[in-house]
Amino acid sequence: MPASGPVHETLAALPLVDHHCHGAVTADLSPGAFASLITEGEAWPGVSPFDSPAGVAVRRHCAPLLDLPRHAAPDDYLARRAELGWQEVNRRFLRAAGAEAFCVDTGYAPHPVTSPAALAEAAGAAAHEVVRLEQVAEAVAARGVEAGEYAAVFRAAAEEAVRRPGVVAVKSVAAYRTGFGLDPARPADGEVTGAARRWLGQGGRLADPVLVRHLLWTAVDLGLPLQLHAGFGDADLRLHHADPALLTDWLRRTAGTVPVLLLHCWPYHRQAAYLAAVFEQVYLDVGLALHYTGPARCRAVLEEALEITPFRKLLYSSDAYGVAEFHHLGALCFRQGLAGLLQDRVDADELSLPDALRIAAWTGGDNARRLYGLPGGPPGRLPDRLPANEPARDLGGRPTRKV
Repeated sequence: MPASGPVHETLAALPLVDHHCHGAVTADLSPGAFASLITEGEAWPGVSPFDSPAGVAVRRHCAPLLDLPRHAAPDDYLARRAELGWQEVNRRFLRAAGAEAFCVDTGYAPHPVTSPAALAEAAGAAAHEVVRLEQVAEAVAARGVEAGEYAAVFRAAAEEAVRRPGVVAVKSVAAYRTGFGLDPARPADGEVTGAARRWLGQGGRLADPVLVRHLLWTAVDLGLPLQLHAGFGDADLRLHHADPALLTDWLRRTAGTVPVLLLHCWPYHRQAAYLAAVFEQVYLDVGLALHYTGPARCRAVLEEALEITPFRKLLYSSDAYGVAEFHHLGALCFRQGLAGLLQDRVDADELSLPDALRIAAWTGGDNARRLYGLPGGPPGRLPDRLPANEPARDLGGRPTRKV
């Protein structure tokens, strides 16, 4: 029997803001292609991605939206998906997510995927863009630039990118390229020129530690909220280098500048919660982990993330990519998991019902609206930067404590 109660009812009807996701594929998928998109690993011979927490959740919670019984067999699921076609599949799952807005990272597209506008149209929602800065830097290198001009040309290209209509944030995948164990200091001009000379001579992806540091400091200068992948990802990642606690010294240096959004975070969501509890500018989500743990365990992840996280610091995201099932499943897991833990706290008289409903509204959308300056939130986003020599202040306008 589905769980019920006022918190469940409120979250079930709450319009969400998915503050970090990607597009859905714009082509029909072969069984192998679909299988590869429902795992962060690979579709290995003899090991079906359907036989995983995410695969089971797809068959249980997504099959009914394709007019199939719960727990439909994988072959039946794939056949029905092909019969409906990608446009209808995307429309059904994106609308079922119940999001009123998506913030879409457009910097990762190994498959043809929907643009923010196309995603919004299919979902009947609004969409905004998140600019991935590594893609901007690599485009600068591909066009050709002298090492001594790299810093200025990259800065100009990044400023141009964030002026595009609908851009609300920037993102870095430093966790993939170098890990977070970087020198926290802003690199000197000479360091950047030397590193650019080496990178431009060698080619390839941006993975030089000096240039990644320069990218992160450029992000601070741009003044928009900065999203940082942390924790769980695919095999391109060295997981122990993606622990956000490694950013502690850099976060001290950037206090009072831009909001820093730690994305996904599992299994380091407790470290991320600590950072959000002690640094004014730090926020987090547990997107991606929600649909990969599935409804059976997503509540546990949310409970751990909320052990010490201030309630104005947690945001919802799906981090869905490729298959629109994950836009829907991420939303479903968030709604069910958060409703369950909040309702239990209300029932135990550890939380009042008005407080629980306010926390649901904050985490489901209001925190994101406030940070990114989205419609429906308070006028304008949070101040991007403090005036020179102005001490960092808390949300009540009081100077933050110096340690």
